[in-house]
This record gives sequence, structure tokens and C-alpha cells, in this order.
Amino acid sequence: MKKIMKAMSLALVVTLMCTSIMACKKSETTKETEPTAVESTTESTTEATTTAETYPEGYPVELTDKYGTTAIIKAKPERVVSCSPACTEIIYSLGQEATLVGRTSVCNYPEAVASVESIGDMYAPDIEKIVSLNPDLIVADSSILPKDSYDKMIELGLNVVILDESANFDGVYKKIEDMGKIFHADENAAKVVSDMKAELAEVQEAIKDVRLHPSVYYVVGFGEGGDWTATGDTFINDIITMAGGDNIAKSGSFYSYNVEDLISQDPNIIILPAWADGTFQTTAPYSELTAVKEGNVIVLPSTDTLDRQCARNPQAVKMLAELFFPECFAEDKAA
Repeated sequence: MKKIMKAMSLALVVTLMCTSIMACKKSETTKETEPTAVESTTESTTEATTTAETYPEGYPVELTDKYGTTAIIKAKPERVVSCSPACTEIIYSLGQEATLVGRTSVCNYPEAVASVESIGDMYAPDIEKIVSLNPDLIVADSSILPKDSYDKMIELGLNVVILDESANFDGVYKKIEDMGKIFHADENAAKVVSDMKAELAEVQEAIKDVRLHPSVYYVVGFGEGGDWTATGDTFINDIITMAGGDNIAKSGSFYSYNVEDLISQDPNIIILPAWADGTFQTTAPYSELTAVKEGNVIVLPSTDTLDRQCARNPQAVKMLAELFFPECFAEDKAA
């Protein structure tokens, strides 16, 4: 009897041990599978996160500025602030003026732009005013928007696109084409560029037989503040050249020029903005230039078509060509 009881006790102990071992195994199995379940959830979340975002036709558009910042335009802008007269003109030339909610105080073309809210001077835009206009895009030229203003806009989370201003006339075309991409108005941009090239071709045809090209100097600034002009690394130099002029400052750079070189070169023609008329001609040593003495100073009431990279640049080429070679355009004048 005792043997039987002992055997039963041993069997019970073995049974309890097996049950305990099986429970442990089950617990271990559960811990091993938990990470798999979590990993699966993570994979599902990742898949949901990385699902391709859908965009309207023509978007997104990515443009990287001179500071290395890439602006991503995910849809057509509906509220745009322009920080440059050139950008404003291009917006109108592309037929996108309905999107313009802000412009600088010197954005003066076309006349209709006067009804758009002003954000102040282009070199010192009113950031608070810009924010109040709730723009979804701000456009500016690389040579105009001050770095501190740019940094503040980026800091505030504003979407800023700085359009590159290349040193040659082709840069004008690219600027218009980039703006066309921004507004998904590529066809409009292509038409604007095509019309510009056609206008330029007409001027080139009119002056093709000219043999003597006048030496030219364009006054951007003069006097104690230094002498500034359209040097060879500017698109204005290309405008002068396409008009048939020989820019004496073509070897210069960054708009800076030496007054001694100006005097020694003694150009045939001086192009002068209206603000300098009278003062330039009576200030030494400029008063000693042959062009000044002989009255070959061209005073431009407005230099907008010459100074701004915009669709009106061919008009500047034609205007200068007509002044350089009036005989080539006599029939146009008669008509």
C-alpha cells in the first residue's frame, strides 16, 4: 500500500512539473511573437506614410534658390506677393495677375498693378504686411530681396521662390519659363518667349547691313559713390549689343567701372537715366567727354525696359537700335 501511495505521489509531482514546464514554454512563445506583431504594425504605418502624395497636373514644382533652399510648389499659387517689379511684370505677361495680392511700391507696370496692395520698398519689404496678406507664395529676384528679409520670411515658414537672374539675355527666357512652371502656365510662357524672339529678329533684320557700331556707355551711377554701368556680365550688356552698340564696359564686372577708363575710352554715345540729366553733363570729368560736348547724350525718361528682366526687354533693344541707327527705321517712322 505504501508503495502504491509513493508511486501516486511521484506521478503527481511529475504531472505538476510537466504542467509548469508547458506553461513556461507557452509564456516564452508569447514573448517571442510580440515583437513580430509590433514590427508588422510598424511596417503598415510606414507603408501608409510613404504612400505617394497626389498632386494636380503639372505639380509639384521644385526650384532651388541661390541660398540652396528648395521651394516646393504643390499646387497652383492662389495668393502671390511679388518682391520685384520684374516678377510683377512677368506675372501679368503670363495672365496670372488674378493671383497677385501684394507688390512693391516701385511695381508700376502695367498701370492696373496700382490697385494691388503695396508691401513697401523692394529693398526693405514690410514683412508684417506680407504676413497679413496670407500669401501661399512669395516671388523675388536674386539681386533684389535682402538676405535678412529672406531669412525672416523663411523663419516665419513662408514659401519663398527667388528666381535666378542669369548674366545674359537667355536668363530672361529662363526666368519667364520658371514662372510659367510655378503657375502651370508653360504654354503661356512659351508664347511670351516666342514673341520676344520674333521682336528681336525684326530688329536684327533692320540693322543687319550696319557696318559702323557706335561705342556706348550706359550710366547707372556716377560721382563720389563710384562709377557704375552695365558691364559685360549683365543682361543689359546683351541688350546694348543686340541693338548694335559696342559697350565700352564689356570687359568690366559687377557693374563697377573706372572713371579713368571711361575718359580714355571716350565713347560715341552716353545713355543717361532721367535722374542724372543735367548733373552728369556739368560734372567734371564727365563734362569733358566728347559725347557730352557734341550732344550725343541719350536721356531715357524711363529705364524700366532696359533694367528689368521681363517680356518688354525687346522693346529696349528696338528703342536703342532706333536711337543708334535712325536711318534703318525711317520707313517704320513714316508708316
